[in-house]
Amino acid sequence: MPEGHTIHRLAADHRDRFAGHPVRVSSPQGKFSAAAELLDGQTLHETEAHGKHLFLGFGAQGWVHIHLGLFGRVDFGTSPLPPLDTVRLRLAVPGAHMDLRGPTACALITDAEKNAIHDRLGPDPLRPPGDPLSGDPDRAWERISRSRTTVAALLLDQKIVAGVGNVYRAEVLFRHGIDPYRPGRGLRRAEWDAIWADLVELMREGVRHNRIDTVRPEHTPEAMGRAPRVDDHGGEVYVYRRANLPCHVCAAPVRTAELAARNLFWCPGCQRG
Repeated sequence: MPEGHTIHRLAADHRDRFAGHPVRVSSPQGKFSAAAELLDGQTLHETEAHGKHLFLGFGAQGWVHIHLGLFGRVDFGTSPLPPLDTVRLRLAVPGAHMDLRGPTACALITDAEKNAIHDRLGPDPLRPPGDPLSGDPDRAWERISRSRTTVAALLLDQKIVAGVGNVYRAEVLFRHGIDPYRPGRGLRRAEWDAIWADLVELMREGVRHNRIDTVRPEHTPEAMGRAPRVDDHGGEVYVYRRANLPCHVCAAPVRTAELAARNLFWCPGCQRG
């Protein structure tokens, strides 16, 4: 599932390509046809992301709410393509188009419905500090500091922190030497502040480069004389999808286990209980 940096990148990409222009809107698949008819020819005014949710604002007509889920994908192009029955939503202006396939959610919603989505999401490290809707890490700390649930599970709970997925979860805990099985209430406030600041920086880099890189300069392939990582997720990481491989820092084998229905990765040497 795409993590928050991908959705914020998509918000910027839609803004750059379509904002301020009347947009041709269609649904070759047919599942979004009624809403597409209302939006066709309307101007896209703004785009926004909160966690893994993308919002395309069409003024008085409302917002297109998109959640890619596990199978959704967005493809941009510069020339029109034949309509395909797998495309849920197509946006087009002269010289640019977007095709959306397989999303978990694609719906035209009102301002009130959009606000309700924001209300059920936790703070997003990529939203501006002090954002009235979602930029306050103190709100996440209030819940984490009282919880017996593992910090690894809490970081994936979108009601607590929005936008963090399996990769950022594993990597930020490694970078701070935190046992993923430690309960939230066992985390110190200084540790949470450091985790949040690191997520802000790492995820901003993810938006800029459209990939997840989490290794520090001294652990890059060039610095260590090792081969670059080969993985369809791209990017250089410490533990994610590196089960049984030696840790870049201490050489202990990286471990994996299922936690909260997701695969957890950690180093038992660097992340002691």
